[in-house]
Amino acid sequence: MKKMIRKIFGLRNDLGINFYVVDFFFRKLFRQNSSVTWAIHHTSVVIHPEKIKRGINVYPGDSPGNYIQAKNGIEIGDYTNFGPNVGLISANHDLKNNSSHKKSNPIVIGKKCWIGMNVVILPEVELGDNTIVGANSVVTKSFKEGYCVLAGNPAKIIKKIDNSTN
Repeated sequence: MKKMIRKIFGLRNDLGINFYVVDFFFRKLFRQNSSVTWAIHHTSVVIHPEKIKRGINVYPGDSPGNYIQAKNGIEIGDYTNFGPNVGLISANHDLKNNSSHKKSNPIVIGKKCWIGMNVVILPEVELGDNTIVGANSVVTKSFKEGYCVLAGNPAKIIKKIDNSTN
């Protein structure tokens, strides 16, 4: 019966029904993050969700405390996961006019990436497939080649991942 209900309503197996009940109350009744078309954690904030391109099994904001600002767009590849308190910031404020944002390229995150707890990814960053970003890192530049582990502030490659098996 549970499997049938999950299939009918498109519910993920890795989240309990209570997640969807809370999501319903906050998004539909309280109108918090109401324009987001996928279930997210009630403590997360998604700005401009219509500018987010999501791959298969990608739900930005499903972890607690995520802040996702997609003013310039965000593209996320299949099977990428975000830990708690992740910040994705696609647009900086204009230095001369704090009430406006600078136009820039979108953030691009590849397939099968893992973004750890408290990570911040800044505008125009591109991460290749199979990139792991360690907790508390600040990603200020692109790592398009992927298959690596990043850590630090600013983030740098601390380990390469063998891509011969993928």
